[in-house]
Amino acid sequence: MLHPNILKVETAADAARLAADRFQELICVKPACVLGLATGSTPVPLYRELIARERAGLIDFSRVRSVNLDEYKGLAPGHPQSYRRFMQENLFDHISIRPENTYVPDGLTTDVTAMCTAYEQTIEELGGVDLQLLGLGHDGHIGFNEPCDHFPVRTHEVALTESTRQANARFFASEAEVPAAAYTMGVGTVMAARRVLMIVTGADKTEVLRRAFFGPVTPWVPASILQFHPDVTLICDRAAWDGAAGGER
Repeated sequence: MLHPNILKVETAADAARLAADRFQELICVKPACVLGLATGSTPVPLYRELIARERAGLIDFSRVRSVNLDEYKGLAPGHPQSYRRFMQENLFDHISIRPENTYVPDGLTTDVTAMCTAYEQTIEELGGVDLQLLGLGHDGHIGFNEPCDHFPVRTHEVALTESTRQANARFFASEAEVPAAAYTMGVGTVMAARRVLMIVTGADKTEVLRRAFFGPVTPWVPASILQFHPDVTLICDRAAWDGAAGGER
């Protein structure tokens, strides 16, 4: 097994700045790079930092391409809680990336197999993902790859676990409104990225961080597969790190 490059910082804001450094370095070297992007609360500070850096003239997103990890099944792009809407409001509408260069799974597809196959083909035609951004779910999921008895390989439909729906209920009026299924890149798709950057913040992530990076590789902790990726950077704040590695500082 390989070991991630672990960068420990004091706060979530520090984590966002350090992650932004990695994005900035890549875009400067490869202006037409392909970014794998994530949603949820974890990347929001990073996206704000990236917006500020482009406004300051430090980054140019005009040639960047992006592919998102996932989307809820049944939500239209304009739905307030769709991940397409999330990306527009939190990043795309505020930077120079071209709309036609941003890709998010189609939550309204009527042909799941065709949509998932086409999404994988898009990633391949773009030349693969240069840098994949990830958060870490409380149950160890990455994207919407939930704990199960195998590692799903490619983009697919997934039934969301009760714990995931409960965790995401804060974004909806009630848990009942959280979709029961989603479309997500597979673990194999994530692992095919040339580089992976995971941000983990908050004391509530300590236990799952320990299981993901210091426990056995198992599909019951999907993020644990990253122990086999050759280029993973893990950025975590002190709250998340304390206790995750058995007291190591």
